Amino acid sequence: MDAERWQRLSPLLDALLELTPEQRSEHLAALRREDAALADELAGLLAMEADDEDFLSEPVVELPTGARPGARIGPYRLDRLIGEGGMGQVWLSARADGLYERKVALKLLRPGLADPRLRQRFDREREILARFAHPHIARLLDAGIDKDGQPYLALEYVEGEPLTDYCRTRQLDIAARLDLFRQVCEAVSHAHANLIVHRDLKPSNILVTPAGHVRLLDFGIAKLLDVDPLPVEQTRTGVRTFTLHYAAPEQIRGEPVTTMTDVYSLGVVLYELLTGSKPYRLKRQTDAEWEEAILDGEPLKPSQVAARASEACIRPYTPPRLARALSGDLDNIVLKALRKRPEQRYVSAEALSQDLLSYLRGRPVSARGEGMAYRSRKYLHRHRWTIGAATAVLAVLFTALGVVGWQAQRAMREAGRAQAMQGFVADLFESAGTSSASEPIDLRKLLDMGIVRGERSLVRQPQARAELYGVVARLRLGLGDYREANTLLDKQEILLANLPDAPVSLRLEAATLRGNAYRQLGNLPGCLQAMQRMEDAARREEERLPPQVAAFYSQQGRCHQELDQSTLANRLYMRSLQLRRKEGDNVGVAENLLDIAKMHAADGAPEAAVPILADALADLRRKVGDRHPLVIDMLRSLCALDRATDQLDDAVRHCRESQALAEDLHGRDHRASVDANRQLAALYVDLGRFSQAESIFLQTFGWMRTRLDRNHPDLARAYNSLAIVAWERGDIDRALDLQRQAVAGWKTGRNEGMTSYGVFNLAMILHSAGRDSEALPAVREARALRAKQFGDSHELVGDSDHLLGEILAALGEKEAARTRLQQAVRLTLAGYGPDHSHTRRAEISLARLRANEGAPDALLQLTAYGQAGSGDIEQRKAAWLARAYAAEVECKTQPIAARASLDAVLTEMQLVLPEGGAIPREIAAIRKACTL
Repeated sequence: MDAERWQRLSPLLDALLELTPEQRSEHLAALRREDAALADELAGLLAMEADDEDFLSEPVVELPTGARPGARIGPYRLDRLIGEGGMGQVWLSARADGLYERKVALKLLRPGLADPRLRQRFDREREILARFAHPHIARLLDAGIDKDGQPYLALEYVEGEPLTDYCRTRQLDIAARLDLFRQVCEAVSHAHANLIVHRDLKPSNILVTPAGHVRLLDFGIAKLLDVDPLPVEQTRTGVRTFTLHYAAPEQIRGEPVTTMTDVYSLGVVLYELLTGSKPYRLKRQTDAEWEEAILDGEPLKPSQVAARASEACIRPYTPPRLARALSGDLDNIVLKALRKRPEQRYVSAEALSQDLLSYLRGRPVSARGEGMAYRSRKYLHRHRWTIGAATAVLAVLFTALGVVGWQAQRAMREAGRAQAMQGFVADLFESAGTSSASEPIDLRKLLDMGIVRGERSLVRQPQARAELYGVVARLRLGLGDYREANTLLDKQEILLANLPDAPVSLRLEAATLRGNAYRQLGNLPGCLQAMQRMEDAARREEERLPPQVAAFYSQQGRCHQELDQSTLANRLYMRSLQLRRKEGDNVGVAENLLDIAKMHAADGAPEAAVPILADALADLRRKVGDRHPLVIDMLRSLCALDRATDQLDDAVRHCRESQALAEDLHGRDHRASVDANRQLAALYVDLGRFSQAESIFLQTFGWMRTRLDRNHPDLARAYNSLAIVAWERGDIDRALDLQRQAVAGWKTGRNEGMTSYGVFNLAMILHSAGRDSEALPAVREARALRAKQFGDSHELVGDSDHLLGEILAALGEKEAARTRLQQAVRLTLAGYGPDHSHTRRAEISLARLRANEGAPDALLQLTAYGQAGSGDIEQRKAAWLARAYAAEVECKTQPIAARASLDAVLTEMQLVLPEGGAIPREIAAIRKACTL
């Protein structure tokens, strides 16, 4: 099919694919009356789409020589086509000249459209885009003309979801949706200030990143390609440079566009964001019907549409509740943006945004006019709490004196409770001051003494005692005294059960603390059960108690995450994030982003976690400072991500920063310091410093054993760490005993993610000891658990296939081993990338198997892998193994040279890994066999 014909078919086919089968039939019938040949071609393409899952997976028109996956355009290498319209293409690309690494969205002209007029417009567009500097607009990074004359624009590549999809999947409420939409308005307003009209605003051009930030895309593409007015733009079947459903009336008529044209499109997007549907109800979904509706039809009020909407489209609302929320101000704001005449709409995107802000703050909006009655209602609603309180006071003054007396008595009780709590804190510090100056203050004894005194002095104030138990439980949790904290929370729960008038804020805080205690003790089902009772209260109190509700949602999300329930966890994290952003809680926002980054990392997506975490850490340091305790956790998470991606130098730097800050802020015996030391010890294992690693692991193990239940997941992790050190040192029996204890702990806690990790390590230790018949069922169990959690195409499944292939090869099952190793190479290459040590190790194992079978190219591969230079220790370990495996093969024909090569490898390893390890031990065994 030639490019000209495809340019006519492509937008029509896109529109048809979005319709239901019945609507497609009606649309095709209308087109057939105008152009029978065109309708027949579209019907044929639709039939192909129904029969072939790979339909349109490849471009229909012939791409120019340069525009193919893997080709170079300027300094960029094309990866894959990620967007294609009637006149433009967008490719996911990366720098290919070695100056730096970065993914970009590379925009190219469609084949056959690169005439001189378009080149001039392309140059002008580059200059326009270069002036944009706004956080909500995808940035222009580079521009130029390829050696073949192909112009290109390199823009920021945005990982995100379309605005409407993002809000629907996360079930955001109206306030959160309007906050995101106002970010869009800010971006459009910035463009208008630079004399640019977008002309194609729609949800697919508005992406939201995982961190909740809007990015506006595709500025100028329609304008860039829209040269002299084309007659086909005025027809129903021609090529448009805008999307019909979001087009303003003046665009349909072919009249000049203004900034109010974008305001209309924003109104359509806002309508869809609030109701889940478009503004017009049509009998037939044809272009002619849409044009007629946009030009002459009146959109229904959003509240009317919401009342009849499907609940699946408008969650978390029911239709009646959403209709009530939209009725009034929001109806008027949306309808004003959708006025047919441009001068009757909002004068700018900023004016629309300001009206939405007024709505959110309870102030009058310009869309409702300036009537006194309306302004009075808004004033009363905005100050309803103050006026309500004043009304209540007047009511109290004019009711019986008995009610006044009751209120006075209650106020006295509250004052007495506050005074009692103040006395408790004073007594606590007085007790600390009576100790000898030469003796350090024992904080735990001080807290125990405070509880005894508090119970004695607050014997007649149960609510104050409940608060006291919560405060001390929070301090105990911070010290890592999880059992003691849980005991205090037991006492608090008994008191609250007999206090029906206890404030909901105290009950929310109690549920959050209980969830944290249960999670730290490894009782994840108990965490969810304890917090479930307060879910309804949390939802009701979001507006009145945002700090307590946000903390509740965050804690509940962590419990779901540790039970591998990522979808539920993400929903709770996002609710908490919205509340904290609204309150301006910088620390809380950073905490939520840390949780979200950890969730992405646990789901095997470190590439999504790293930018979220790095941005959150930089923001926290800028707004709060470098010495906040949350910085410790964020540095530790960066360290873990660095380690997972073979960036060991960066990992050591981040781990040491977190360790130093933890010990400086909390001392060596605090949980934060213990965890930071344990993470640093794991890096020491990678670096071959086993003595240092084991010393730290033993200290942390002793600390945890006195504070955690025997089946706690963190205690199981300590067993696993000690097992790996024992294995590296060659103490196989001890390693197996420790590793089995780790697996038992994780299985008891029903933690499938960590169980798969532990069973994999057990199989690895058994395989290195030559006990492959025992290792085989273990590695198969690990693979099944990982496939269940992540799917059959995940890189962790590839790691399991790698080990399974080595075990099968050792058992003599060569064909099965080859299949598994080939699968391992494919999965690790796709998941980790070509430069990761896990990918290289899988490639080396496959080459070793083939070389031992006599494949000459496999021996050459091993030699090449052995010569690959890298400063990373994991890559160097892989290179040493490749050289050893090549010498193993050569030992059969050239034993003297092979032994010399093996001796050289062992000598080099001794300098880098003086304490030896599993890999030096394996290569030493190959050297011994070569001597025989």
